[in-house]
Amino acid sequence: MSIRAHAMLVLAMAVTAAGPVLAQDFPVTIAHAYGETTITEKPERVATWSWGNTDAVLALGVKPVAMPFISYGGGDNGIHPWAEEVLEEMGGELPAILAENDEPPYEQILAAGPDVIIAAHSGITEEQYERLSAIAPTVAFPEVAWSTPWQEVTQMTGAALGLAEEAEALIAETEQFVADAVAAQPGLAGTTFIALNDFDGSLAIYAELDSRVKFLTDLGLVYAPSLEALEPDDGSFYFSVSYENADALVSDILVSYYENEADSDAFFSAPYIARLPQTQAGAYASIVGIEEVAAVSPPSALSLRWGIEDYVARLAAAADNAQ
Repeated sequence: MSIRAHAMLVLAMAVTAAGPVLAQDFPVTIAHAYGETTITEKPERVATWSWGNTDAVLALGVKPVAMPFISYGGGDNGIHPWAEEVLEEMGGELPAILAENDEPPYEQILAAGPDVIIAAHSGITEEQYERLSAIAPTVAFPEVAWSTPWQEVTQMTGAALGLAEEAEALIAETEQFVADAVAAQPGLAGTTFIALNDFDGSLAIYAELDSRVKFLTDLGLVYAPSLEALEPDDGSFYFSVSYENADALVSDILVSYYENEADSDAFFSAPYIARLPQTQAGAYASIVGIEEVAAVSPPSALSLRWGIEDYVARLAAAADNAQ
């Protein structure tokens, strides 16, 4: 069954379970980091900005009028394969593809004529939020930039689109799908992990609030207690540890994300990583491939189904090797 067909089946099941679905009452007010956004009536034209928001809209059966170009894993057209599949099955014209920059392309968004802008997982600044809000009601991230879990992105999007019940049904079904994948690998539960990469002359450790890390904890793994003394309380989704202090990274397994095997092999053969007991025991999982990394960085209600069996199997293999 395709991703699109599965999502539609979930929504149909939600309607059947609840009986005739009445239109969600509007206005709806959604709280976020920059205050509150009130949507006075059910949107018909939806624009998305930043990673993951398009997936939530598509998973709820709505085609956006504008969506961002995604260079990482999006191919030549800037659309992730799981989103592309849904759009193909929806048919009709593709949404307007917004230029990928740190600054939202306000003129492009304005030209699309949206009724609402979804940026629940993003890093928009307050100034950018204000400028977007001058175009249409804008839903920003709830607390910390780039850290909204996929469940909350789905909830916020569902509320904004008048599909709150459908969003809850989609979350529940997707969480069960993940739970079933994990149940096939019982050795994962309770495994401590550190998610990391090599970046700019030091080790980049993904922080506890990072969406990749939150997904790993959703799988039953445990954020390594050794990181508590290393992680600064600055709200960042990652922090740096010098190569000289790599020995402080105590965990059962290591998890990394690389575009190709050559880069992954180079990282785990570097002296500061190769000497760690996790590496020596083979207790590490390297998620390799642009699309594979993109699917869990961060995950969404659509992308979770893209290779999750392989993802969980790699984690389980690392856990089996843990000392």
